[in-house]
Parts: sequence; C-alpha cells; structure tokens
Amino acid sequence: MLADVHRMFRESAEVKLRFAELYAPRIEVVARRMAETLRRGGKILFFGNGGSAADAQHLSAEFVNRFLRKRGALAAVALTTDTSALTSIGNDLGFDQIFARQVEALGRPGDVVVAISTSGDSPNVLKGVEAARRVGCTTVGLTGGSGGRLTNVVDEVFVVPSSETPRIQETHITLGHALCALVEEILLAADTWVDVKPDGRS
Repeated sequence: MLADVHRMFRESAEVKLRFAELYAPRIEVVARRMAETLRRGGKILFFGNGGSAADAQHLSAEFVNRFLRKRGALAAVALTTDTSALTSIGNDLGFDQIFARQVEALGRPGDVVVAISTSGDSPNVLKGVEAARRVGCTTVGLTGGSGGRLTNVVDEVFVVPSSETPRIQETHITLGHALCALVEEILLAADTWVDVKPDGRS
C-alpha cells in the first residue's frame, strides 16, 4: 500500500507538470480574459457533473469570496448548486438541459463560461456550451484524455494528458487555483480593487 501511495502522488505530480509545460501560456491568456470580463462588470459561470460539479462550486467560491488575496468580491456562479433549478429543468426539459437553461437565463455577452468534463462528451455540458455560444459568452473547456467533443466547441480548451479520471480532476482543480491566483494579481495590479479585509475595511 505504501508503494501505491507513492505511485499515486508521483503520477499526479507528473501529469500536472506535463500539463503546465503544454498550457502555461494559454493559462495566462484565459486569466487575462477572465480579469477583463470581471473588470467590465461581467461574470464567470462554472458547470460540470459529479466531481466536476464539485470543482465548479469550489472555484466559484474562490472568486466570490477570496483566494490568496484580501480583495473585493468577484462575480462567479456555479450552475450546479441550485437544486430547485436543476430538478425542475431536469423534470420538465430533460437532464441534458440543466446547464443550457441556466446559461440562457444568466449568461450575457462577454461573460466567461467554464465547462468541466473529464471525458469531454457529457451531453449536458456540451449543450451548456452551445447555449453559451448563442448568448455570446467566451467558452473555456476543461477536459482530459482525447478531449472528446468539447475540444471542438469551445474558444479555449485545456486537455489534461491522462486518461485516468482522478489525475484529470486533480489537474483541473490545480488549473482552477492557478486561474484564481492570476486573476487576483491582474486585477489588483491594475488597481481595480484595493486589498480589503473580510469585514470590508481597507
């Protein structure tokens, strides 16, 4: 078992390092796009299924509250948390529409939509992206393995170089944390928000 523990941590680290070598410049590009969207008063929408739903909620919270810096709130919404919306849409329109319908309601031109799918083939994620493109949002896909159909329908795609779901999800959350950190630095460097304490005092 000790050997398995070391193997899992080593594999996770190796996948993340390969990912960084492949995508570091694109991570900066997407972070700047997110920062510009937030600076203009837009928002970031996150969605995915299962573990990816948890990642969507996790990353949304990092933007809304704080990540590493004390600063003002940033507009982000996880479309995976409103059980009444999810169940009513699923019941009335079908499970494949649970994200698309919310994007139609909440998305605005220039917003950033982050679609998370380890396979890249989840029907409801793909339909959510289709809705985002119709609305005029910038679309970002987080996937893995071969990338699936998601790679062909988003503006920016990050494909984790692994076919193992745990390694893909571990890299997705690291990517999300990197984006949070960069966005904070970009906005604070531009004096868009001053550093503030959690109680709102500067």
